[in-house]
Amino acid sequence: MAKTQLTMFSKLLLTILIVGALVAGGYYLLNMTSCGEQLKEQSETVSATSGNDDSSSGSVFNRGGDDDDVVKIGVVTWGGYAGGQYFNEGFEASTASRFYKDYGIKVEFKVLDDFEASRNAFRADEVNLLWQTIDAFPTEVNGLSDFDPVIVWQADWSRGGDAIVARRGITSVADLKGKKIAVAELTPSHSFLIWLLEAGGLSSSDVEIVPQATAIDAAEVFKSQRVDAAVVWSPDDILALKAVPGSRVLESTRSAAYIIADVFMAKRQYLEKNRDKIAKVYEGWMKGAAEINSNAASRKKAASILAREFTERGTALTDAEAGEMIGNVRLTTHGDNLNFFGLANGYKGVTGNDLYSEMSLKYTDLGYIEGRVPNWRQISYPTFVNGSSLTGAMHVGEGAKEFTRATKGDETKEAIATKAVSISFRTAEYQLDENSKYIIDKEFVGIAKAFGNARIRVEGNTDNTGSYAGNVALSKRRAQSVVEYLISEYNMPRNRFIVVGNGPDKPVASNDTERGRGQNRRTDFELIGDQ
Repeated sequence: MAKTQLTMFSKLLLTILIVGALVAGGYYLLNMTSCGEQLKEQSETVSATSGNDDSSSGSVFNRGGDDDDVVKIGVVTWGGYAGGQYFNEGFEASTASRFYKDYGIKVEFKVLDDFEASRNAFRADEVNLLWQTIDAFPTEVNGLSDFDPVIVWQADWSRGGDAIVARRGITSVADLKGKKIAVAELTPSHSFLIWLLEAGGLSSSDVEIVPQATAIDAAEVFKSQRVDAAVVWSPDDILALKAVPGSRVLESTRSAAYIIADVFMAKRQYLEKNRDKIAKVYEGWMKGAAEINSNAASRKKAASILAREFTERGTALTDAEAGEMIGNVRLTTHGDNLNFFGLANGYKGVTGNDLYSEMSLKYTDLGYIEGRVPNWRQISYPTFVNGSSLTGAMHVGEGAKEFTRATKGDETKEAIATKAVSISFRTAEYQLDENSKYIIDKEFVGIAKAFGNARIRVEGNTDNTGSYAGNVALSKRRAQSVVEYLISEYNMPRNRFIVVGNGPDKPVASNDTERGRGQNRRTDFELIGDQ
């Protein structure tokens, strides 16, 4: 039988029919069956995780991650977390986030303004990282001991976000003696008050504490004029001043710059299981903070994100108000975190260990803590800070404030707080001995560091023994020797200090007795606002 041979045109037509049938079948499979839907979802996931490589990000990490595996971060309505929220392009977990684009992870911010609700969320693993302040952490670390909480990184220093407002007639810390002060106990507000009273030579027993649940409640009590002063958070300081005629901000963390440090805590077990992921969160957060600190456009964008997100959650904020919130903090960089965790050579400023250890003692002495508090090495977790390779000018730590040279008027300017310290000198001598240096270290250096943006006036005083002119000259030389010690030992800026020799002109006791003369031979340390 003769073979039937297809023509070239027949072959082409047959090929077209076969290809058409395959395309139609493929379309039906992908769009009309459940199997096809699964294939499309897998394809989109692969594309999203492998097709957005950003070679300019400088990341040392491999990208990847599960869409369902979101890092959940608990925060409050506060400007100090803007670095992470800006880098995340908002509060929701999203593929638009730079955490996702650069590192392949998703991050979600949960606003938990209620303190107890936030702690319950932490216990129940509803959040993986939770806001904390290192000053207040000693008061609750034992209550969370079952979860082995550790401090992971620092997010900010409060720089004006916390303030003490006072009624008319109260112009210094000394004026607070015997007065009623509203404060949310065992919070950053309480810590701030403790420090300020100490700087003014007072203690909590010298005032009447009126406990409040929150700083917002403290502001409301002050506005109702039921107390003489209150410790509040921004913007309640502004609202309080408007409500109470003649009131003033007695002091704020703008000058008390190294007292309230916002940090994040996590369960140690969670960190051990998610080291690579949290390392990425830390690095992205620090990039975001550095960009906001160094670039006006980034700062504006961060304010817009905060205004949008907080407004959606019930706290109406304009972009300008959100910008003020960010302006009330120092967003800490990678370099700041190296300083905070004591990992930077030569740094002599305030560390996390300094604050945590000091407040552990203060709160224990006041009876708020029972039992032993874990030491800093047990609760700090500097793995991610120590392991980061971020470099460059924008990532360095904050330097000391630069002060202009003090003026003649600064010698008599009203002091915020005055602390008298008894430093013994031999007759007619002005050099510090080792015991005098120990007293300065113990009684004043911590205050000087904590109020790092305030000027310090050092006033030398004598009794009335000897010539008046000689006593004035000697008292000034003694005050100058104290200043030289603080400069050489602690790298404090020379222009920060104001040196005054009062001689016998400011006695605090009678010069008719040896005891009184001993009290008058003293050195006064005064904090002066640098506004």
